[in-house]
Amino acid sequence: MKFETLQKDMVAAMKARDKERKDAISSMVSAVKKVAIDEGKRDEIPEELVDRALLKEMRTAKEQLDTCPEAREDLKAQYQFRYDVIKEYAPVQMGEQEIEALLQEEFSEVLATKNKGQIMKAVMPALKGKADGKLIGEVVAKLCR
Repeated sequence: MKFETLQKDMVAAMKARDKERKDAISSMVSAVKKVAIDEGKRDEIPEELVDRALLKEMRTAKEQLDTCPEAREDLKAQYQFRYDVIKEYAPVQMGEQEIEALLQEEFSEVLATKNKGQIMKAVMPALKGKADGKLIGEVVAKLCR
């Protein structure tokens, strides 16, 4: 995802007077800018950095949605809308079957050790940003059995 695309979509939402969408995209733009400044890449923001920031925002929105009390339907609807907007922009994550196939194909020698820590250490750099860390851990645990 290009940072410029996010900015253009935010401007389009402003012009359309879609406050909820503008707020959701604005929070994503802010999160990306913060990560870029922290890493010293303020001028040229790489796509990898944008994707990483969007995934973090998506996890935060999902957590808000999951922890929202059932009685607060208005708040739950607001969180759901924000999560859906972020999901539009976030990179597509790999599924369980895709992760398992990739691990068996590319990391078969490490999988043979059945050492979960060693496997995770080898696998995480290759899958960072492409799949959820929890899901990777679950697949590795399943393969270690």
